[in-house]
Amino acid sequence: MPEIEILQLLVSPVHRLEGRPGDGTPELPPGDLATTAEVRAGLGLVGDRYFNHPAHRNASLTLMAVERLPHLGWDEPDLLRTRRNVLLRGVDIDACIGMTVFLDSGTGPVELAVRSAARPCAWMDTTLGPGAQRALRGGGGVRCRPLTDGTLTVGPALFGVREPGAV
Repeated sequence: MPEIEILQLLVSPVHRLEGRPGDGTPELPPGDLATTAEVRAGLGLVGDRYFNHPAHRNASLTLMAVERLPHLGWDEPDLLRTRRNVLLRGVDIDACIGMTVFLDSGTGPVELAVRSAARPCAWMDTTLGPGAQRALRGGGGVRCRPLTDGTLTVGPALFGVREPGAV
């Protein structure tokens, strides 16, 4: 099992980007980054705007690899700019679509069905920098359905594939 790192967790009770990307970056609510996040099977992250949202049950938790983020005029990777929930280092999560994977940050594994790509939108050019939407094609992260309850914590974690192609 490879050891990876959970760099950031974002649990946002509100929609972070409203309006049109051409209008510029809106004032983003502070304080949505967390050090731990509670995951509930079939529901998502407790406190997130997509928690228990029927339309988002198969995409209630999003993962992204920091290695895929283009560095376009900002210093540190930041989930506040990406509209994703979990920023990982050390795994090509975009290659796991269709698989059942797990993350274990020390309190037991959280199993996730990796359902689909989280395609980058025009907001990426506004929040990350010009060219980000194109740079993230094929690497914008993944949308997942949580299969088990658990806790994710920022820091070292184990990652593994439970059942390749079993989503």
